[in-house]
Amino acid sequence: MFPLRDSEKSASTPFVTVGLILVNLFAFFYELSLDDFSLNHFLAEWGTVPRDFQFTDIFTSMFLHGGWIHVIGNVWFLWIFGDNIEDILGHFNYLIFYLLCGLTGGLLHVVFNSSSAVPAIGASGAISGVMGAYLLRFPRSRIHTLLFFFIFATTIDVPAMLMIGYWFVVQLFSGFGHLAMAGGEQGGTAWFAHIGGFVAGMALIRILPTRPSGRVRQEFRWK
Repeated sequence: MFPLRDSEKSASTPFVTVGLILVNLFAFFYELSLDDFSLNHFLAEWGTVPRDFQFTDIFTSMFLHGGWIHVIGNVWFLWIFGDNIEDILGHFNYLIFYLLCGLTGGLLHVVFNSSSAVPAIGASGAISGVMGAYLLRFPRSRIHTLLFFFIFATTIDVPAMLMIGYWFVVQLFSGFGHLAMAGGEQGGTAWFAHIGGFVAGMALIRILPTRPSGRVRQEFRWK
């Protein structure tokens, strides 16, 4: 399932969401400008390497990606779900929220891969946090979704609770499944960064001050 748009409308301009998307794209295009040797050195320097963990690397690794599908998928999910969370948190709180979710996801990845020398990169932990917050605040939102079935494709409206809930269950099973198969180490997708970010997003959206959604504010204004 691939989300195309959601039914929740924002009443404010998502400056931070757009800014985060642009920073991610700028960093990715810089990666594309590097030769293979320089790129590997760059990712090792600024990605999160659990075996040689440095706290600041978690923040820099949030803006690096491993390919077109990786970066496009991340910025698209951020565009679909991020504007609504920014709308209810406000711009500054949303930025803090985003970074804390990415930090939590990165730390959980390090915990479960402490001896790995593979750099972990990507905004998935932070964006997973946005999705966790969206699930709690907009569970009845409808997600217009592209659905693939073998060689066929169609679009359907799926409740946010179903789509995001299904996504999180996949992360849980994949994370612990890969961990068991690898005997304590996992490679490839940083499943526990997704899990950690998602749980952090659900927790933080309950703690940080919020305001009503854009749709509610618009309805109140018209009344």
